Amino acid sequence: MPQVDLETLWNEIPIKEGSEYPHNEKWYSHLLDQYKLYVEMADRISQRRTTANQYFLALNTAIFGFVGYLTVKDTNEHHWLIALAGVALTYLWYVIITSYRNLNTAKWAVVHEIEKRLPIRPYDAEWKYVDRGTNPVLYRPLSHVESLVPWIFMILHAIVFVKSVNWFTVQSALRI
Repeated sequence: MPQVDLETLWNEIPIKEGSEYPHNEKWYSHLLDQYKLYVEMADRISQRRTTANQYFLALNTAIFGFVGYLTVKDTNEHHWLIALAGVALTYLWYVIITSYRNLNTAKWAVVHEIEKRLPIRPYDAEWKYVDRGTNPVLYRPLSHVESLVPWIFMILHAIVFVKSVNWFTVQSALRI
């Protein structure tokens, strides 16, 4: 993820003669309100990511259930097509997880920047306590672990694809 110049976060407020807005209680009250709102929005991104994961997990489970049903019915005709659709869906799932992870990384970087102007920095202290995510013994980012799940499903779909294609027919067709 590219580095962002977080100094662009702060507005340049022109200070007029007699104006006290930038350094009075009202300014800090507004800062705290915006901070609370921004933390809430960052949390909502995590909730949306969880909802997307639940959706794709259910969808992939249903696909494998359907393939299992078709296997019992002794029909192999369309397994390859279903498996191909499964690969496409799991790749899309991976892209969505990556997008949410990058968006959340940016949002928490902004939260840390805002905390520099608040009396305490709880999220930054927490992040520091776990070595900023660099030590997997202390902390392994969930988004890194959850991004493996689509790849596992993709491999399973690929196995179904390879096993369901009549390779003799494909080979014969390619010889013509």
